[in-house]
Amino acid sequence: MSDKQPGNPLHGVTLERMLTELVADYGWAELGRLIDIRCFNNDPSIKSSLKFLRKTDWARKQVEELYLIKKAG
Repeated sequence: MSDKQPGNPLHGVTLERMLTELVADYGWAELGRLIDIRCFNNDPSIKSSLKFLRKTDWARKQVEELYLIKKAG
């Protein structure tokens, strides 16, 4: 099986990089408004957010979607 993913715009982008860029662009308050999850709204940190996002598929998917929207526009 090939490790290349020509149709995947997220290939090679780590969850940490996505989250770091989103926080830099939006800040925690706006990110928490756009994606209403506790780890973004109550005492947010990259470490705690990554821990939650890595085990919560629906939340990770929302972060990935917002990242793709930000990159497209």
